[in-house]
Amino acid sequence: MVVRWHTEAELEVVQSEYWKMLEVAVAHDLSDWLLDVRRRAQAPVALSAWVNSTFYPEALARLAPRRLRMAVLSSPYMTQQYINDPGHQQQVAYAMDASRPYDLALFENEGDAMHWLRP
Repeated sequence: MVVRWHTEAELEVVQSEYWKMLEVAVAHDLSDWLLDVRRRAQAPVALSAWVNSTFYPEALARLAPRRLRMAVLSSPYMTQQYINDPGHQQQVAYAMDASRPYDLALFENEGDAMHWLRP
Protein backbone atom coordinates (compact mmCIF):
# COMPACT_ATOMS: atom_id res chain seq x y z
CA MET A 1 0.00 0.00 0.00
CA VAL A 2 1.32 3.43 -0.91
CA VAL A 3 0.23 6.45 1.14
CA ARG A 4 1.42 9.93 0.21
CA TRP A 5 0.91 13.05 2.28
CA HIS A 6 0.98 16.16 0.09
CA THR A 7 0.09 18.80 2.67
CA GLU A 8 0.66 19.75 6.28
CA ALA A 9 -2.14 18.94 8.70
CA GLU A 10 -2.98 19.23 12.37
CA LEU A 11 -2.11 16.28 14.60
CA GLU A 12 -5.75 15.19 14.93
CA VAL A 13 -6.19 15.18 11.15
CA VAL A 14 -3.06 13.07 10.64
CA GLN A 15 -4.22 10.64 13.33
CA SER A 16 -7.55 10.31 11.53
CA GLU A 17 -5.70 9.65 8.27
CA TYR A 18 -3.69 6.90 9.97
CA TRP A 19 -6.91 5.20 11.13
CA LYS A 20 -8.34 5.42 7.59
CA MET A 21 -5.10 3.97 6.23
CA LEU A 22 -5.42 1.05 8.65
CA GLU A 23 -9.03 0.42 7.62
CA VAL A 24 -7.97 0.14 3.97
CA ALA A 25 -5.05 -2.12 4.88
CA VAL A 26 -7.28 -4.45 6.89
CA ALA A 27 -9.98 -4.53 4.21
CA HIS A 28 -7.46 -5.48 1.53
CA ASP A 29 -5.05 -7.55 3.65
CA LEU A 30 -2.12 -5.19 3.03
CA SER A 31 0.79 -5.33 5.44
CA ASP A 32 3.60 -3.83 3.31
CA TRP A 33 3.32 -0.04 3.34
CA LEU A 34 5.20 2.81 1.71
CA LEU A 35 4.55 5.99 3.70
CA ASP A 36 5.67 9.02 1.70
CA VAL A 37 6.19 12.04 3.97
CA ARG A 38 8.63 13.92 1.73
CA ARG A 39 6.34 16.94 1.35
CA ARG A 40 5.91 17.45 5.05
CA ALA A 41 7.99 20.26 6.48
CA GLN A 42 7.74 18.88 9.98
CA ALA A 43 6.77 15.82 11.94
CA PRO A 44 5.73 16.62 15.48
CA VAL A 45 7.35 14.41 18.09
CA ALA A 46 3.84 14.01 19.52
CA LEU A 47 2.80 12.25 16.30
CA SER A 48 5.73 9.84 16.48
CA ALA A 49 4.96 9.12 20.13
CA TRP A 50 1.29 8.48 19.32
CA VAL A 51 2.16 6.21 16.40
CA ASN A 52 4.53 4.18 18.60
CA SER A 53 2.26 3.93 21.64
CA THR A 54 -1.21 3.76 20.07
CA PHE A 55 -1.28 3.21 16.32
CA TYR A 56 1.32 0.48 15.83
CA PRO A 57 -0.08 -1.78 18.58
CA GLU A 58 -3.58 -1.47 17.10
CA ALA A 59 -2.31 -2.02 13.55
CA LEU A 60 -0.41 -5.13 14.64
CA ALA A 61 -3.48 -6.55 16.35
CA ARG A 62 -5.73 -5.86 13.36
CA LEU A 63 -3.29 -7.19 10.73
CA ALA A 64 -2.18 -10.31 12.62
CA PRO A 65 -0.85 -12.81 11.76
CA ARG A 66 0.75 -10.82 8.93
CA ARG A 67 3.90 -8.87 9.83
CA LEU A 68 3.58 -5.13 9.30
CA ARG A 69 6.43 -3.73 7.17
CA MET A 70 6.70 0.03 6.66
CA ALA A 71 9.10 1.92 4.42
CA VAL A 72 9.03 5.60 5.35
CA LEU A 73 10.06 7.80 2.44
CA SER A 74 11.43 11.04 3.83
CA SER A 75 13.04 14.22 2.57
CA PRO A 76 16.68 14.90 3.48
CA TYR A 77 15.45 17.69 5.77
CA MET A 78 13.12 15.35 7.65
CA THR A 79 15.82 12.70 7.89
CA GLN A 80 18.06 15.27 9.57
CA GLN A 81 15.27 16.04 12.05
CA TYR A 82 14.96 12.34 12.85
CA ILE A 83 18.73 12.12 13.38
CA ASN A 84 19.45 15.39 15.19
CA ASP A 85 16.39 16.22 17.27
CA PRO A 86 16.56 14.44 20.66
CA GLY A 87 12.79 13.85 20.79
CA HIS A 88 12.78 12.35 17.31
CA GLN A 89 15.91 10.32 18.03
CA GLN A 90 14.17 8.61 20.91
CA GLN A 91 10.98 7.86 18.96
CA VAL A 92 12.81 6.68 15.82
CA ALA A 93 15.15 4.46 17.83
CA TYR A 94 12.14 2.91 19.56
CA ALA A 95 10.25 2.36 16.29
CA MET A 96 13.23 0.89 14.46
CA ASP A 97 14.42 -1.39 17.26
CA ALA A 98 14.87 -4.87 15.78
CA SER A 99 12.97 -6.42 18.68
CA ARG A 100 9.71 -4.75 17.58
CA PRO A 101 7.07 -7.07 16.11
CA TYR A 102 7.11 -5.06 12.87
CA ASP A 103 9.72 -3.79 10.40
CA LEU A 104 10.31 -0.11 9.77
CA ALA A 105 13.00 1.51 7.65
CA LEU A 106 13.71 5.10 6.57
CA PHE A 107 14.53 6.00 2.98
CA GLU A 108 15.17 9.11 0.91
CA ASN A 109 14.95 7.22 -2.40
CA GLU A 110 11.64 5.69 -3.49
CA GLY A 111 13.30 2.96 -5.55
CA ASP A 112 15.28 1.80 -2.52
CA ALA A 113 12.13 1.84 -0.40
CA MET A 114 10.17 -0.23 -2.92
CA HIS A 115 13.04 -2.69 -3.26
CA TRP A 116 13.14 -3.14 0.54
CA LEU A 117 9.39 -3.85 0.58
CA ARG A 118 9.61 -6.62 -2.01
CA PRO A 119 9.34 -10.09 -0.47
